[in-house]
Amino acid sequence: MKQLYIKQKVFSLSGKFTVKDQTEQDIYYVEGSFMQVPKTFAIMNTNRQEVALITKKVFSFLPKFFVEVNGHEALTIRKEFSFFKPRYTIDAADIEVQGNWWDMDFQVKQHGNVIGSVSKEWFTWGDSYKVQIENEEMEAIIIALVVAIDCVKADEAAAASAAT
Repeated sequence: MKQLYIKQKVFSLSGKFTVKDQTEQDIYYVEGSFMQVPKTFAIMNTNRQEVALITKKVFSFLPKFFVEVNGHEALTIRKEFSFFKPRYTIDAADIEVQGNWWDMDFQVKQHGNVIGSVSKEWFTWGDSYKVQIENEEMEAIIIALVVAIDCVKADEAAAASAAT
């Protein structure tokens, strides 16, 4: 079992942040595209090699994000049409998210077995998440999933504030 921490800076225009381990060592670097179409987030290891890429689909009626891990499409997050509460689905081979993923408190399962869990750290400056990895082979996918969901939430919040 491994614990990682994702902390995003509130006022970072470039969308750069790191994923740290329990000893506060940088394990992954995340760099988002700023003012670029399509919007992307690259997740790189300590050697600055890309391990995952998150891309927002440009021309889509409802928001849709593609997540690639090691060059292969791993999952898709898409918004479903609903009148009341925002609903999103995560499409992935044998991977499911259970719990309140909108509030960042959920488990990631593969074939019914928990491979990771995510919980939001409260009372911090910026968004901070504790990520517990049960299956280290799935580490990059879990980190990419957390970053992608956070990106979906940020886009939703921006759209809501623009509408008011």
